[in-house]
Amino acid sequence: MLLEYQILLAVALDLAFGDPRWFPHPVKYIGRFALWIEPFCRRAFSNPRIAGVVAAFAVIGCTVAFGYGLLWGADVMHPLVGDLVRILILYTCLAARDLLKHSTDVRSALEAGDLTEAARRVGMICGRDTDKLDEPGIIRATVESVAENLADGVTAPLFYAAIGGPLGILAYKAVSTLDSTFGYENEEYARFGWASARLDDLANFLPARLTALLVPLAALIVGLRPISSLQVFVRDRLKHPSPNSGHTESAFAGALGIRLGGLSYYGGVPSFKEQLGDPVFREESRHIQQANVLMVATSALMLLFLLCVRAIV
Repeated sequence: MLLEYQILLAVALDLAFGDPRWFPHPVKYIGRFALWIEPFCRRAFSNPRIAGVVAAFAVIGCTVAFGYGLLWGADVMHPLVGDLVRILILYTCLAARDLLKHSTDVRSALEAGDLTEAARRVGMICGRDTDKLDEPGIIRATVESVAENLADGVTAPLFYAAIGGPLGILAYKAVSTLDSTFGYENEEYARFGWASARLDDLANFLPARLTALLVPLAALIVGLRPISSLQVFVRDRLKHPSPNSGHTESAFAGALGIRLGGLSYYGGVPSFKEQLGDPVFREESRHIQQANVLMVATSALMLLFLLCVRAIV
């Protein structure tokens, strides 16, 4: 089966079923392997940065090698089994349905007037402290998470699937999981996690920018603010401390007409991010729904773009 059809079936499965808890998920096992190999690398290399480099490439290499072996074994059994395994790998590495569900749960809690529950639910999709957020803060955190995870969980995996098939998407998820596991600017991981964080920045460099450029077009299609989206993207995309997240977040801020960023807390430590966008509207729960619609439209455009490129090439 052609890779294009495998990707389309994987996208359909993700939209239909999301990530069932009972189903084996690559990210979970990649994360466990990363934590398992960490102490061995730290003991083998006294320099934490070198140890982190070795750990990162070991995790990526083993992930791709395992995927290759799995696909080889499936192909030996039967070509249809090989196709099925490829589709399942692609499917498990996409996260559109789960992102939609979690953000919609936040909106539902807000509309029910339960700020405590809304804060708890947004804490499932973002890393900041959420227990003391007010309603506008919860909305901003949700929209920022949708915008950032659009690239990390949907368009970047699609990008690497289109380039490298199941092994390409597995390599990307290994890099992304390494960043989630080790990429922290704290005493324990500032040096050990350096390679993981830099590899994630590099892997997302092109997908994040392609995604952000598609957001204004998606905003035009769904009836939001395409001109503002493009203007804010050009003006504010480099204000974010992340080299990639600011691109999609600024494009979303302009499309929705709200301001993102500002003061947040991580583990009780304050962190101020420069603000993105203009406060045309007061933050309301409807902006979460608009962000979700914008995410789906942008994802569809990215999928169409990648399939067209593959058809031409």
